[in-house]
Amino acid sequence: MKVVLVSAVALIDPDGRVLLAQRPAGKSLAGLWEFPGGKVEPGESPEAALIRELQEELGIDTWSSCLAPLTFASHGYEDFHLLMPLFACRKWSGIPQAREGQVLKWVKPAELRDYPMPPADIPLIPILRDWL
Repeated sequence: MKVVLVSAVALIDPDGRVLLAQRPAGKSLAGLWEFPGGKVEPGESPEAALIRELQEELGIDTWSSCLAPLTFASHGYEDFHLLMPLFACRKWSGIPQAREGQVLKWVKPAELRDYPMPPADIPLIPILRDWL
């Protein structure tokens, strides 16, 4: 089974809320909420992939030094296995904006369970809730 490496981030605002993005119609798992991020390209580090994805998806800039490894997800889907490091980030420049048709929402950690997420993201919720 193919292993797909995806890098994700919990952007944390000064009020301790986490940014979620809703997958747009037409994408797999459309309508579900997830942490921003994306596939790690060959030759790219998870941090570099995240910096690139945040620029493309949200129009914000951050730096490797601001990405703290928090936890990871390892989940078997039907046709691939997802390995997803989750970083925490409290410092970036710019205001996150939906550049790819997704809906964005700042959510308190205690309310993360109220948002339907892909199966791989669900085990990350208690860790974030306890850590924040």
